[in-house]
Amino acid sequence: MNYSTYFTNRSTAEITRDLLGRPLTFNDGKEILGGYIVEAEAYLGKNDRAAHSYGGRRSPANEGLYCAGGTIYIYAQRQYFFFDVATQAKNEPQGILIRAIDPVWGIEQMIDNRGGKSGVLLTNGPAKMMQALGIHNKIWDQHLLVDSPFTIDLDDKNKKIAKKIITDKRIGVNQDDPEWANKPLRYFVGGNSYVSRMKKRDYAEDNGWQQL
Repeated sequence: MNYSTYFTNRSTAEITRDLLGRPLTFNDGKEILGGYIVEAEAYLGKNDRAAHSYGGRRSPANEGLYCAGGTIYIYAQRQYFFFDVATQAKNEPQGILIRAIDPVWGIEQMIDNRGGKSGVLLTNGPAKMMQALGIHNKIWDQHLLVDSPFTIDLDDKNKKIAKKIITDKRIGVNQDDPEWANKPLRYFVGGNSYVSRMKKRDYAEDNGWQQL
């Protein structure tokens, strides 16, 4: 299955859930960095008060959301950068924020990119993940995944299977609108230590993965 089909053939929430356990990697020109996706949030477009495209808002800053499914949307908050993938057809501005990965490839370089931070602090949040990958700009915004150094492996043979997938409200959504603030549109691997805000008491010995 190619990216354009994968990111348009069902609801954004279903795609978000299916991304868990898939390898996300970045080729920094020297080596491959990345890990397995363990946490992601769905944003449902013009009616979603938490989405950057709510109410049809459109500008050069969020144009990536209006591109065809499988397009990268990178946005910045202060000095931090966040990695999203647009879903659905062109001009239907839905997307998925990748919040965390369980690191596997290029760990030493990722630790260096994070200024020496290691363990769960390496990639347990969307800005931390981007720092670990060495991303400090929006150069790949509005590029198709297939035309970028990023790869999301869609081969089911390479997907890790979560023992339990948990759905919860998204993080950092304005509580002034409780309906959208509390919608269960964040998906994560239960017990995985790299999930943002996962408490130590909830860590699973196998990090929440089924053992093959």
